[in-house]
Formats: sequence, structure tokens, C-alpha cells
Amino acid sequence: MLRSFVVKVGRNSRFGCRIGDNHIINLRTYSATTQVLTKVKTMTEQKKVTHADSETAPITSQLLAKQEKYTINTYLRPPIILSHGKGCHVYDLANREYLDFTAGIAVNALGHSDPELARVIHEQALKLVHLSNLYHNEYAGQLAELLVESTRSGGGFEASKVFFSNSGTEANEGALKFARKWGKHVGKKSNEELNMNKYGVVSFSNAFHGRSFGSLSATPAPKYQSPFAPMVPGFVTIPYNDISKINEHVTDKTCAVIVEPIQGEGGVWEATVPFIEALRKRCDEVDALLIFDEIQCGLGRTGKLWAHQNYPKSCHPDIMTLAKPLANGIPIGAIITTQRVADIIAIGDHGTTFGGNPLVCRAALSVVSRINTHELLTNVNNVGSYFKSAFEKLATKYPSLISTVRGRGLILGIQFTKNPSGMVQLARERGLLIITAANDTIRIVPPLILTKEEAEKGVAILEECLEIFEKENN
Repeated sequence: MLRSFVVKVGRNSRFGCRIGDNHIINLRTYSATTQVLTKVKTMTEQKKVTHADSETAPITSQLLAKQEKYTINTYLRPPIILSHGKGCHVYDLANREYLDFTAGIAVNALGHSDPELARVIHEQALKLVHLSNLYHNEYAGQLAELLVESTRSGGGFEASKVFFSNSGTEANEGALKFARKWGKHVGKKSNEELNMNKYGVVSFSNAFHGRSFGSLSATPAPKYQSPFAPMVPGFVTIPYNDISKINEHVTDKTCAVIVEPIQGEGGVWEATVPFIEALRKRCDEVDALLIFDEIQCGLGRTGKLWAHQNYPKSCHPDIMTLAKPLANGIPIGAIITTQRVADIIAIGDHGTTFGGNPLVCRAALSVVSRINTHELLTNVNNVGSYFKSAFEKLATKYPSLISTVRGRGLILGIQFTKNPSGMVQLARERGLLIITAANDTIRIVPPLILTKEEAEKGVAILEECLEIFEKENN
């Protein structure tokens, strides 16, 4: 840390600064005061870089080279290896601590290495891990009941039945399949003649629903779709939050509309109440299903158990998909439906080998029970309110960098005026993990257990990075 700085300019110029406690740097060789200031500024910034990518554990390069040799690389990742975590922190092979504002992309709601979850997983692993869906297990039914009853009692939609998958993408795939079957059976002319023309699906600009073909077809970003075109037929994309386009594109040939109440990957955009009300009304008019993708914004992330609980009941869906935080990192997804949707799904219509296995369902029982508490949801709201206020102050202080702050609870987006990818490295090398989203957005999705003190520490690092980022971009 910079302790003192002395500059005297004149006939007998003397330049000096004190760095640390007992170290004097003689700067007589500098010919101008500005050069001294530049040198001291550089040294001060370098001291703040506590987690330089180039200074990770020696074994890191060796392990990364082996990984490169044997794995298909589809990710642009920093040259560090994270080895363990605790609470809202993770650690690399050099045992350097990082404050985690990513939570595994909104997955680790209860943080890392949660003792209670570890106990549950250990007990169940010694008892029974997998059976396949050829047989019942005791925990899948309990988890389905917990999800349905907590949704109904908490002011959510009229949930009735659950299908378990392995991921969010699979949950969306299943929901789209259910919707296609719905379209064939709604408005059929007779018991024998199905409605073969009602298969259209409407999704929205900036949406992200997954990377398998059905969910990818509802994800309109060219960078995701173009390498794998053509997409599944029948999908249409219209502008998010634009009511004027709904009636034109949601028609009698539409079987479903799929929408995120808060878009995560797309840049943390929140659907307006009038927009969702208009979608619900139009779906009812044309007998289409309304699917809410709450994979990233659900399960406590907005300060309520479900994101749709921030809307009137007149906005509620027919199907809701969820995944990410459901078991705090153990892979699981789920499709929750109303009774009228469940009634059309028959034996053999859908399936999964691993979905709903006893290990993951017992883990999810623990996680959901602990997320759906007054204490945790209050923490999300309190810390989220602090973040919103702090980020808006940063936007005022750095108007050339930040244009808006969006979101609610602990799913927040900081809209930059230019590509903010450089902020990610600046933050990481100072011990803070953050991620970007589309539309030049920094996305803040920390564990839901994040404390006010941890939030303040992260904001301080962000502000430090913004100061540097502003200078680099001027």
C-alpha cells in the first residue's frame, strides 16, 4: 500500500516515494513530476493485482496442457484451475481466494461445500444412487410434492404434476414436446383426427433456452444457431416486451409461447406486467400454452420462490421449467405443469434414464426446503437492494461506462456502454469472479447466502476495476 509520496521541483530537484513500511525508491533519474506520478500509479495498481493469471500454481500449466490434449474445447476459460470452495468463496490450486459473484451461473444458491448438503449426499450415496425410471424411489415423489405444494401455497400458479430431467435444456425440451402434443389434441375434429397444424412456438429476442435442437430453436442468437442450422421448423421470434407483435404471431397455429420472466443470458431484461398479461390473454384466446422458463431466475433468485410470483395471478403459466439451483450443483431439471397439461401426457410420451434418481432428488429436497424460507428470501431482498443502490451510484460516478442497472433480488445486470469483458479479468485478478451476458452486460448472480459484508467487499473491488477500466478506455 502507498504510504507517502514526496516531490520537490526546483534547482535541487529531489524525487522520492515510500512504498510499504521500510522501502525507499530513489527516483532522481526522472526528469518530470508527471513521470513520477505515472510510475507510482503503475506500482500501486500492480500491488492490487493479488490473483494474477500468470502467477497461479506451477502445476496449473501442466494440467491445462493435458486437458487441451484430451478434451473438446468449446469454452473460453482463464488459465486458472479452481480446486475447492467454501460458502461464497472458491480457491485455486495456489490456494488463492476468490469471492464468487457467479455461483456456477446461478446454480450454487447455498454456496460451495455446504455441510448439510454434503451430509445428505454422503448418506444417500451409501444407500442408493441410481435405479432408472423402471422403478419408483422414495425421494422423487417427495420432491414433486414439495415443489407442487410450495408453489401453490406461495401464491404461484396452479401447479399439479412434475417431470424430472437432468438439466435446464432437457426441461425445456420436455416442455416443448408436451406443448406439441397439446397442439395436436386441442381442437381435434374427432377422436381419430388430430390437429396437425397447431405446432408453432413463439419465443423472444435475447432469449436463451438451451443448446439442444428444440431449445436452441427458441434461442434466436445467430452465434448459437448458425453453425447448426437449419433449426426445428415452426419457431418464431418476436421482440421481448413488445405487446404490439403478440396477436400477429401468436395464432390458432401456435401451440406454445415460451418466455423468461427475467432473461439471464440475454442481459438481465425483466418482462413487464402488461407484456406478460397480454401473453396470457392471447394464449387463452388461441388455446396455446404459456411456458415460463425459470431455470435461471427461479428458486429464490428474485427474492420470491418463483419469478412469476412477482406478477399478478392473471399472468401465471401452464408450464414452468426449472433447473440450475434445484440441487445446488447436482444435475437436475424439472417440468412443472397444470393438471390440464398433465392429463394429455401418457405412458411412453417422454422418458429419461437418470432423471429423478434417488441421490439427486434427496439433495434437491434439502436445497429447496432451505431456499424456501423467510430468512433466506429476506437476505436475497436485502442484499439485492444494497447491490441495486450501490451499482446505481457507480453508474452515476462512471456515466461513460455504465448506462443502466437492471434486475431484482440477486439477478442483476450492469449495462455497459462498451464491451465489458476486460472488467472480468480486472476483477478476477483482484479476487472477484463475475460474468458477462449479452448486450454488453455484467451479470451479478452470487450465492443467495451472500452477506452484506461480502457484497460490500465485491462492490469495492468493482469500483477499483471501473477506475482502471475507464482509464484504459479513454
